[in-house]
Amino acid sequence: MPEDRPPYPPFTRETALQKVQAAEDAWNTRDPERVASAYTPDSVWRNRGAFVTGREEIVAFLTRKWERELDYALRKSLWAFHENRIAVRFQYECHDATGQWWRSYGNELWEFDEHGLMLRREASINDVAIQATDRRIHGPRPREEFGLDIPLE
Repeated sequence: MPEDRPPYPPFTRETALQKVQAAEDAWNTRDPERVASAYTPDSVWRNRGAFVTGREEIVAFLTRKWERELDYALRKSLWAFHENRIAVRFQYECHDATGQWWRSYGNELWEFDEHGLMLRREASINDVAIQATDRRIHGPRPREEFGLDIPLE
C-alpha cells in the first residue's frame, strides 16, 4: 500500500505553503530518517554537486551533512508552485567543527507524486562565512512567522 503525505497535488497557494513549512520543520529536527520519509523510496536528488537516489542514500547523505553542519537551523520560503511542483528559496545557518559560522543561500525545485511524496529535489546552494554575532536564524521558526518570507541579506 502506498504511503501518503498530505497535502497532495495539485497544489494551491495554501497547500504549497503547508508543504514548505512541513519540509522546514522536518529538516530542523536534523533527523535523517524523518526527513527521508517525505520522499519516495526511489526519490532522486541533486544537492550541489552530489547526486543521491533513494531513501537509504538520502539518510546517509543527511547523516554526513549534520555531522559537519552543527547547530543547523533553516528557513524556507515558497517561491512558486504549479500542479505537482513547488519552487522554494531557503537560508540556513550552521557552524563547523572549528566554530566558523556559515549562512547558506539556496533554491530548490521539488516534484511530488500523487501521494504527496517528493519524487525529485534539485538544490543549488552557496555558502558565506559569517560571524556568530551576524546570525539571524536561531532554531525552528516561531509559529507566528509561518508563511513569512526570509530576508535576502
